[in-house]
Amino acid sequence: MMITVRNAKLADGKYVVPLIIDAIGDIANRMTGESEPNAIVSELIHLFERTDNRHSHLNTYVAEQNGKVVGTLVLYSGDAATKMDANLEAWLQKKGAETPKVDKEAHEDEYYVDTVCINPEFRGQGIGTILLKFSEQVAREKGYKKLSLNVENEKEKARHLYERMGFVITEPWTIIDEPFHHMVKPL
Repeated sequence: MMITVRNAKLADGKYVVPLIIDAIGDIANRMTGESEPNAIVSELIHLFERTDNRHSHLNTYVAEQNGKVVGTLVLYSGDAATKMDANLEAWLQKKGAETPKVDKEAHEDEYYVDTVCINPEFRGQGIGTILLKFSEQVAREKGYKKLSLNVENEKEKARHLYERMGFVITEPWTIIDEPFHHMVKPL
C-alpha cells in the first residue's frame, strides 16, 4: 500500500469535507452556522476554499492511494488559531449564526491536529498513523516542541491510538459544551 501525503488543493474540497464532518460531528454545525446536512457541506466547502480559517485548504493535507483521497488532516499552530477563529466568528456573525463563538482548541505554544479522518473503506490500514507521523514532522519543521489534539472522552479506540503514538492526556477540555481529553506529544 503506497500512501502519499500532500497539501490539499481547492479541487479536494468535495472529498475532504465529508471526512471533516465525519470526524467533527456536531462541531460542523457550529463552524458553519447551519443545521441542514447539505448546507453544512456547502458552507464547509466555502470555508475550505477560503484562506483565513482553520478549515482552509491551506491547513489541510490529504492522504492519497493511487490518486484517490483516502484520508485528511487539518493541522495548524495554536498561536495562529486565535486570528483564524476571530475571522470565523466574524463570518458567522455576519451570517447571523445563532452561536458565532468558536471554542479555543489549543494552547498557543502547540502545533494542533484539528482533524484527522480516514475514508471508512480504508480504515485499519495504518493511514491514521501515517498522517499523525506527518503532523509530527510538520510541527518539528516549524519549530514547535509540542503536538496536540483533542479527543472526545467516549472515543476510547482513538485515544488508545494516540497514546500508542506517544500522546498523553494533559487536561480536560470542553468544545461546544462536550467533554474532551486534551492530549499532547512532546517533540
